[in-house]
Amino acid sequence: MAYESSGAPDYYNIDDLLTEEHKLIRQTMRDFVKREISPSVEQWAQDAHFPSEIVKKFGDVGAFGPTIPTEYGGGGLDYISYGIIMQEIERGDSGMRSTASVQGSLVMYPIYKYGSEEQRKKYLPKLASGEWLGCFGLTEPDFGSNPGGMATNIKDMGDHYLLNGAKMWISNSPECQVAVVWAKNEEGRIKGLIVERGMEGFSTPEIHNKWSLRASCTGELVFDNVKVPKENLLPNIDGLKGPLGCLDSARYGISWGAIGAAIDCYESARKYSVERIQFDKPIGAFQLTQKKLAEMLTEITKAQLLAWRLGTLMNEGKATTQQISMAKRNNVDMALHIAREARQIHGGMGITGEYPIMRHMMNLESVITYEGTNDIHLLITGADITGIPAFK
Repeated sequence: MAYESSGAPDYYNIDDLLTEEHKLIRQTMRDFVKREISPSVEQWAQDAHFPSEIVKKFGDVGAFGPTIPTEYGGGGLDYISYGIIMQEIERGDSGMRSTASVQGSLVMYPIYKYGSEEQRKKYLPKLASGEWLGCFGLTEPDFGSNPGGMATNIKDMGDHYLLNGAKMWISNSPECQVAVVWAKNEEGRIKGLIVERGMEGFSTPEIHNKWSLRASCTGELVFDNVKVPKENLLPNIDGLKGPLGCLDSARYGISWGAIGAAIDCYESARKYSVERIQFDKPIGAFQLTQKKLAEMLTEITKAQLLAWRLGTLMNEGKATTQQISMAKRNNVDMALHIAREARQIHGGMGITGEYPIMRHMMNLESVITYEGTNDIHLLITGADITGIPAFK
C-alpha cells in the first residue's frame, strides 16, 4: 500500500520528520530483530526461556544505552533514535524490549546521570557492550505504586553500608551482574547504590509461572546484611526524584516500544484479513473487519505522532514527567486494544503460536502495569490538570 514505508504503517508520512540516520537505525534494528529474535521468540515464550546469549548481541548492535555518550560505550544518539530502537525490539517481543530498556534507562542512565566519574568508567562500558547485565531495584512486595514507602534500608557502618530488604518484580534480576538499588538511610532519605553479584547476602531468586513476558527473566532482589562499599553509593542524587527520573527515561522508551507491538499485531491482522476466505470472499471485505483495521491504523498513527513529538521535546530538554506519563499510558492502552481486536480477526488461530497476537497481548498486560500502572498515569495527568493529587 502507498502509505507503507519500510514495512511499517506510516499513514501520515511521519518518515518525512525523521533523519536518514533515524531510518538507518530503524532498518538495522529491524534486520537484527528478524534475524536474532523473531525466528525463536515463540518457542522461548512457550518454554519460559530467557536466551542469555541475546544480551551480548544487544550490546553488539548498540541497543544498550543508545543516548549515553560514546566515551562510556553508549551510542551518543538522540532520543528519537532511542525510541525507534525500542519500537523495533518490541515489534519482536515486549520481554526483549524490557531487557534492553532496563539496561539503558534504569541501570546505565542513573549511573551516568547520578554516578561518579569512577563509577561511569567502571560500569558503563561493560553494560553497554552486554558483557554485564543490570537490573533496577525499586518495587517491593508491599510498595509498588507508592515507592516512597519502601522498607529496604541502609545503615552507615563507617567504612561501608549495611543493606537489608527485598525488591520484587525485577526484570533481568536472575541474570544480572549489577543492580541499581534504592534504599532509605537512617534519616529516611532515599539513596541509590550499585550492588554487585557476589556480594555476601545478596541473592536473586527467579519468579516462575508467569503468563506474561515469558521470554524475559524476572525475579527478586534479596539483601541480608549485604556490605556495600561506600564508593558504590550514587553521589549526585538524593530522594525519590532519583528513581523517578530513571522511570521517566524508561517510560519514554515504552511509549515507542508499545507502538512496535501494535504494529506487529496490526500487520498480522491485515495480512490475515485478505487471505482468510469466508462466505466466498476475504474477511477483509466485510465492514466490521474493515472497521477494526481502520481504527487500528488510526490509533497507531495518533500514537506515532505523540511519540515523535515527545521525542522532539526530550531532545530539547523540555519534556515533563506528566507528558511522558500521558504517552506511556495512551500508547500501551492503544497497543493492548489493538492486540485484542487483532486476535478477533484471526479467530481461533489468534490464540496459537502460529501468530504473534496472543504473546503480544499477554506481554502488554504487564507493560500496562509496570513502570506506573494505567490508573496511576491517569491520576498523574489528572493531578496536572486540576492541581489536586488524587493518589495521596
